[in-house]
Amino acid sequence: MRAKRLTRTLTCIAALSLAATGCGLSGGSDSGDSTAGGCKVDKGNVGSGKLTGDVKGDITFQTTNLKKDFGNFFNGVIAAFEKAHPGTKVKWIDDPGDNTFTSRTVADAQACTLADVINVNAPTATALTKAGYLLDVGTKDPDASKPFVPSFWKSGTFKDASGKSIHTVLPWYTGGVVLTYNKDLLEKAGVDPAKPPTTLFGLFADYEKVAKAGDGKFYATMANPIWRIPADFDQMGIKVLSSDGKSAVFADDPRTTQWVAWMAKLYKAGAMPKDSLSSSNDPSTLYSQGKVAYGSTNPSFVRFVKQNSPSIYDKTAVGQQPYDALGRASAGAPQYISVAATSKNAPTALSFAEFLTNAENQTAWCKDPAVVIFPTTTESLSDPFFQNVTGSDPFSQARKLVADQLKTASTNQTNLSPAVQNAIVSQVQLAMQGKKSAADAVKDAQEKANELLKQAG
Repeated sequence: MRAKRLTRTLTCIAALSLAATGCGLSGGSDSGDSTAGGCKVDKGNVGSGKLTGDVKGDITFQTTNLKKDFGNFFNGVIAAFEKAHPGTKVKWIDDPGDNTFTSRTVADAQACTLADVINVNAPTATALTKAGYLLDVGTKDPDASKPFVPSFWKSGTFKDASGKSIHTVLPWYTGGVVLTYNKDLLEKAGVDPAKPPTTLFGLFADYEKVAKAGDGKFYATMANPIWRIPADFDQMGIKVLSSDGKSAVFADDPRTTQWVAWMAKLYKAGAMPKDSLSSSNDPSTLYSQGKVAYGSTNPSFVRFVKQNSPSIYDKTAVGQQPYDALGRASAGAPQYISVAATSKNAPTALSFAEFLTNAENQTAWCKDPAVVIFPTTTESLSDPFFQNVTGSDPFSQARKLVADQLKTASTNQTNLSPAVQNAIVSQVQLAMQGKKSAADAVKDAQEKANELLKQAG
């Protein structure tokens, strides 16, 4: 879930009452200079050995488009940290988070002006780690991993300039995946709402039943495959890219062609609105009108329906998105908190980063009614807020379902550049329109993807 999707204002300042705890840093700072990404830094910020030093002094904290809607919350977290550590001062800045974020952040790093503590996504963390601008938190605090779900901690591993994998970020918050559906429409199609399919092809078979029952009056889902690529492939255990990420290999698996053939069959059968093949619209509007049987897989969608279409919400149920060959839920990379290796007060920055991402603060933010996000700490996911279901309420059921999934979810999702993803999607669209066979579409999609990957180096 991208930070810019977080909306509305926080009304509970729970963080003000949270117990502030440091990260256990103590002792004197290493003297002398070294370099990080070409910037002169204290030698204790780089290399091996635990980071030591007093938690004091000024640092900057940068988020992505959060200040307008969550100012009270984060000001509360900052105040609690400063109270626990007299002599510290956290200056909060908020980046708009547009599509130039990574390039601008790298430019700040190259100018040696990177914020001390910064909210980053996986692409930005990848670039900054390779260039040497982020603190190796796994080395600088050997206990840093303890609060987090192992898969989320593992997802925060990126390669440095030498190709070595290091932990340069702390997992912060994430989203989830659920199967959301209109029980009445499924029953009309002869699909049992209480027994969600366990495979994607099983789900496609249910789509086919909905298409037959709907006969143009209602549909199963939206057509644009951009919503499903590469997520469906990952869930099916189809390898999309080679181990080094430099070439596409999805055409080597016969199930890819079967998947495309299913999509073409469903589109032709009327399981999807014809005008949705190239539309970027998600199912929100049509689902809320009772015209689509399956809604968005984002759990925040369930709350959207509850707020905007009570009559459809009464017919809504949630279930497990098919685990398929993966055998467990797949979760995208979370948002991360990193510490700049160029920080002049690295012990303070690391202490604040760990305080911000601890279980208590993560749980407090996730409990706010204005946001639907999920924590990355094991303790938070076991909190009664996520585990207690209110009757048959679909939203509370979705929250528990996702929280349980995230404890064991896979975070090894395939990351495709927009250009490569669009190249694959366009070939699948041609097959869905009957302009290519499924086999040819898959072959051509892989060739075009490889051309782009080769250009990217």
